[in-house]
This record gives sequence, structure tokens and C-alpha cells, in this order.
Amino acid sequence: MKVLVIGNGAREHTLVWKIARSPLVDGLYAVPGNAGTASLATNLDIPLNDILSIIKKAVELGIGLAVVGPEAPLAAGIADLFSQAGISVFGPSRAAARLESSKAFARDIMQRNNIPCAAGRTFTSYSDAKSYIESQNPPIVVKADGLAAGKGVTVAKTAEEALDALHLIMKDRAFGTAGDRVVIEECLLGKEVSLLAFTDGERAIPMVPACDYKRVFDGDQGPNTGGMGSYSPPGFFDQAMTNQVLEKIIKPIIAAMSKEGSPYKGVLYTGLIITQQGPKVLEFNARFGDPETQVILPRLESDLVEIMLSVIESNLNQVKIEWSSNACVGVVMSSGGYPGDYRTGFPITISDRLERDVNIFYAGAGKRDDGNIVTSGGRVLTVSALGSTLKEAREKVYRNMSNIDFEGCHFRRDIAAREVI
Repeated sequence: MKVLVIGNGAREHTLVWKIARSPLVDGLYAVPGNAGTASLATNLDIPLNDILSIIKKAVELGIGLAVVGPEAPLAAGIADLFSQAGISVFGPSRAAARLESSKAFARDIMQRNNIPCAAGRTFTSYSDAKSYIESQNPPIVVKADGLAAGKGVTVAKTAEEALDALHLIMKDRAFGTAGDRVVIEECLLGKEVSLLAFTDGERAIPMVPACDYKRVFDGDQGPNTGGMGSYSPPGFFDQAMTNQVLEKIIKPIIAAMSKEGSPYKGVLYTGLIITQQGPKVLEFNARFGDPETQVILPRLESDLVEIMLSVIESNLNQVKIEWSSNACVGVVMSSGGYPGDYRTGFPITISDRLERDVNIFYAGAGKRDDGNIVTSGGRVLTVSALGSTLKEAREKVYRNMSNIDFEGCHFRRDIAAREVI
């Protein structure tokens, strides 16, 4: 079949890379794609927000499977439109994607179904939210309700910081309509981990766990980004913990969504924090994570397309999903100044000395007419490496990063460091 991957980040390059290995695929497209997807698929120059044009082109091409990467098209209902056009789609409906597109919705359904999460409240009134913050003991978490490109959450160490975040969201409208409502929660303490699962609306099969790093500088300093690196597996999160999260969080939320009349089919990303009381939900995402995908999919030994089709056809119980015992570490190389102002258009140079099991997954990178690849965004690429141990994978990824360069290049040097000490 012909497969179309929607998105232009390193996550989508990784998806294209994995899908290209399936014998079920005889045509592969990416919209809009990037310099990395261009080497494996045909890029289609259609803006991500022009959903109707994407659907029309998919019909013209005879696409048999559409795979949606980013959250914004899912929240806008792209999966529903693909289905209406008769195209199989891997990704939840607009109604199901509310688990990510509305933090208030996610919070409400968790509370009604006794799914462990932080204590807190949802507000539509600025004055009520302000009074609530003033009555709480910091630290306090302030969240814009809607999608805010990963920048709508503030962990405030003081009441003043929390009030500033509230003003930014509800008064300054920094995130537009995403700030019509705010969720204010207690700050949970513990180690964070991401557990993604394939789900066909009834059953769920978890993937291997991963951890990501959101701050731009070493030691978790500086502003939040879209993610500066990740690794899998985390030593503190074993199979028993995975089973616990599956039984107490993932299965109950899938059952709750089905009961709501919005069955959830696709990938469910559960962002967790391991507290003294056990795992609790920090967030749900309605798609593969970035940068976690860049360390999870290299460990997948099964056919990803076969898994996706079993999800769509609601027979996930009939597919066997196998994972490599190898560890994987991914480090993001970003433009200097990111997540603030940065310059682009710099050539990316890569030597031919990259070792085996090292992959470069492009994000903010484009191809010029002369064939050279240049920087075009904040997070430029992810370097991902497999190793028999986490220590080996970590050493390999940093060793090979010396073979990649572009002007102003910045990356964290402590990805997975604490895990291998």
C-alpha cells in the first residue's frame, strides 16, 4: 500500500524510516516532510494546517494508510476527515484527541474514573484562578488548557511566579484561545518517565519506556524546549512498574474514553511521575512523543505498519510486538539561541565516519536546490545510537556527534548521564 506520514519533525523522519522497512509498503510520502524524509519518501509541499488539501492529495495518490505525527492536526480533526474520505488513518479522532488538546477534559475524566493525578482545579475566571493561587502553598503548576506547543505549562516556585504565568495565559493571551481555561495543580515530586502504548480502542500494548529532557541546558537549567534528548530504558522503571501503569492508568482511561463515546485508537502517550504514592499522570498526549520516538522505534523489532493496521482494524490482540534488548540514547542538536531567537540557513556537515546503529533524524533541516542540507529550525536534528547497555549507547551517541556540525550548534552533554554513573 501507499503510506502518507503527516508532519515535518524528527519524530516524522523516524516514522518514515521505520515504515520504509515494512514489506507492506510500496509507496511512501511525507507532508510537508523535511530533508530527512526526502531521502526515503516523496515530500509533498502542502502546509500542515491546510488539512483539506492534504486529504485531497491523499485521495489523488491512492493513499492506503495515513499516519499523523503532530498534535495540532489531530486536534483539528484530520483523522475524522481521512476516515470520511475512505482512507485508513493511524491517529485518534478529534473527540479522542481531547486527552491532549484539553487539559481540563483530561483532568475531569481522570478524576471521574479515579486515575491517579495531581490535585487541582480548572478555572475560566481570571479572578477566581488568582484567588486560588493566593490560597495555595507553592510550588504550583499553572497550565493553559489547550495546545501551546509544549510551552503552556509553568512550574512556579513562588506564588508571584504562578500569578505571572496566569497573567501571561489569561490576560496577555500568549497562547491565544488555549488560555480560555487554566488548570492549576499541586507540584508533584519524583522521577518522570514516558510510557507510550498502542491501543485499538479496547486493548492496549505498552511500548518500552523512555525519559526525555525538556530544559535547554545541562543540569535541567534554562527555559523549557520541545525536548533536548531522551533515552530508553530507564533503570528505575521496570516491567512490574509498566504493568502497574497499564492496569491502573492506561486500561482505565481507554475504557473511560470508550464509555464517553469517544473510543481512543492510535498511540496514547502517558507522561508519568513516580511519586511516593506510586505513578501519577502528568499529561496525556495523543500521538508519538518527540524526542522519545527517536529512541523507542529503533528498539522496535516488529513491523510498525502491521501494528498500525491491527490498531485500525481493532485486532491488536492478534499481533506480536517484539522489542530489542538494546538500549538507545538520542541527543538533539539545536540552533544557537533556541528556544529563543536563532538564525538558520547554515550548512550541516556530516562526515562518513558514523558508526553502525547510529541514526540522524532530521527536524529543522531543509534541502537547498544545490542538494546541500541546511538548518531551518530550532531543533535541527536528533542523533540516536543503540548499544548493548545504556552506557555503551550513550558513549556511542556522543562519540559520533563529533562527526556532525553546523554554525551555532548547541546540545546538552548530560543526556542519560545520571543513569550510567
